[in-house]
Amino acid sequence: MSELRNDLAGLKIERGDPATPPRRWPLLLLVPAALFLGGAYLLRFQNRAMEVATAKVTKTEVSAEAANAESAGTPLLNASGYIVARRKAVVSAKIQGRLSSLLVEEGSRVREGQVIARLEDRDYLAQVERAEAAVQRAEADLAEARRQARVAEGLTRQQIGTRDALDGANSRVNVQEAALRQARADVEFYRAVLANTEIRAPFSGTVVKKMAEVGESVAPIPPGVNISTASGAIVALADLDTLEVEVDVAESNVAKLGPDQPAEVSAEAFPDRKYKGRLRQVIPTADRTKATVQVKVTILDKDKDLKPEMSARVQFNEKPAPLAPKAAGAPAPTQSVVTAPESAIVTRDGKTVAFEILEGRVKIRPVDVGAKTGGVARIKSGLYGGETLVDAPGKELKDGDPVRPRTN
Repeated sequence: MSELRNDLAGLKIERGDPATPPRRWPLLLLVPAALFLGGAYLLRFQNRAMEVATAKVTKTEVSAEAANAESAGTPLLNASGYIVARRKAVVSAKIQGRLSSLLVEEGSRVREGQVIARLEDRDYLAQVERAEAAVQRAEADLAEARRQARVAEGLTRQQIGTRDALDGANSRVNVQEAALRQARADVEFYRAVLANTEIRAPFSGTVVKKMAEVGESVAPIPPGVNISTASGAIVALADLDTLEVEVDVAESNVAKLGPDQPAEVSAEAFPDRKYKGRLRQVIPTADRTKATVQVKVTILDKDKDLKPEMSARVQFNEKPAPLAPKAAGAPAPTQSVVTAPESAIVTRDGKTVAFEILEGRVKIRPVDVGAKTGGVARIKSGLYGGETLVDAPGKELKDGDPVRPRTN
């Protein structure tokens, strides 16, 4: 019996623990974790990307004549110098004297012929009065001489007087007539001297410097004296409507300049302003010590803020090329002009470049820039229109850096 139970126990099928399904929940947790990590990486990338302002490159079709005129802004060479008034003078008196009144100050506008100062004139008034009195005496003497001549003529006619007496009377008339002319000339002379006590403006302009005060002695300035330091001068006068720039150009560059060469003037005091200019004169001699030639440039659109002796820079530009004659009835030719904001064009390592935005990163584009007008630069090569650039890129921006456009 025991053996039978043992045999039956050997035939018993062992049943283990119930089978459990495979564990899938860890895989389900990996999906949001991966999404979270990807988002964090993307957020980190975006945070690392520099936020920048953008500018657009535009391409427009303009007439060939307009494009040709704009090409006159292509830089040719630069030079430095000073703003001066073409018409200027240091005003002094024609005679020596003491200044009794000064009627102007620095900045005063004066007209041609306007009295700007007066000298003490008592002595000259007395001389005029004395000369006028001498005229009256000469007139009286002449009248008496003529009366005596008439008497002598009557006596001679009656054969009472002699011919010699008549000739003597006529001679005295001639002498008195000459004395009267001299007395009248003296009056004119002393009146002219008296008029010289009034110092008048030689031309219309602005008083730029006062060089004397009331009570000081002034005198004529002889030729060859340094008028900027000469004693006896009263005021320095300049016609601010004739402002121009005097610059020194290297001898090797003078040949690049021609008559009426277009130019762009900028004053050191106002670096953000540009003034149109035109070459007026090339001085026909060189400075051997500096190997330069002085060139004078007229400022065409000057304003009230420009002052004589300000430092200035002149950029000489190329002249526009002559246009080919257009056939009768033919449509006006056009030309593509690519422009970009001037603020998007910068200099890196001595090269003119722009930073183009491509797929979230920047790419440096070397460019050749032409005329700059009103904050817009003409692109001669390197950009073709439609590109998006970084506006006013900082010095820290490098090629390949990630960026994102700034949103307003």
